[in-house]
Amino acid sequence: MSIDFTSITGSADYILSGIRYTLELTAITAVGGLALGTALALCRLSRNKFLSNFSRFYTNLMRAVPLVLILFWFFLLMPEVLKVILGLDHPVMIGADLTAIITFVLFEAAYFSEIMRAGIQSVSKGQLSAAKALGLRYGQTMRYIVLPQAVRNMLPVLLTQLIILFQDTSLVYVISGNDFMGAVTKIAQRDGQLVLMYSFAALCYLAVSFSLSMLVRRVQSKMASAR
Repeated sequence: MSIDFTSITGSADYILSGIRYTLELTAITAVGGLALGTALALCRLSRNKFLSNFSRFYTNLMRAVPLVLILFWFFLLMPEVLKVILGLDHPVMIGADLTAIITFVLFEAAYFSEIMRAGIQSVSKGQLSAAKALGLRYGQTMRYIVLPQAVRNMLPVLLTQLIILFQDTSLVYVISGNDFMGAVTKIAQRDGQLVLMYSFAALCYLAVSFSLSMLVRRVQSKMASAR
């Protein structure tokens, strides 16, 4: 077995485009997932039974199904579902990029929801009472008092989930996405350098994940010293 590093150096632009796509997908999904997850957490803590039960059902469902299955379901079934809903005679092609964004946001929101719920519940109830005494509405209390503290309390856990999200983006290649893992797979199959390219991919994921893990530890240390 010969190892030819030109598979990496000669495809640097293609690999970099895959890395760029992976980082963009991670960032977009993190923002969208956190926003939707926060909304789900607020619904879960709501006194409205419908909202609370819906949030509980959604969170449990998403956390019980593998992400790769949700990717396949959305990529293969949603075009047919939209065809029926819109009354068309052909499937509505969504595309790998949009499928990845929507699927990852919906999936990661379930995990961010539980993290934010724990963070919201960690805020002292005395602060809620004080906000009510000051005449703040529920939305103002959550926006200015509860959520900022919840994010700060859960920041290490949120960053840890971000690492998991970054690793999960490697599944996009199963629907022919143009991510880093997809680029590596195509190059490996084209040049017959499976061991080299997959080892290269593993080192790249290790480097990014390890760096983010060090960041999480530093944040935890600073928060511990601040207390």
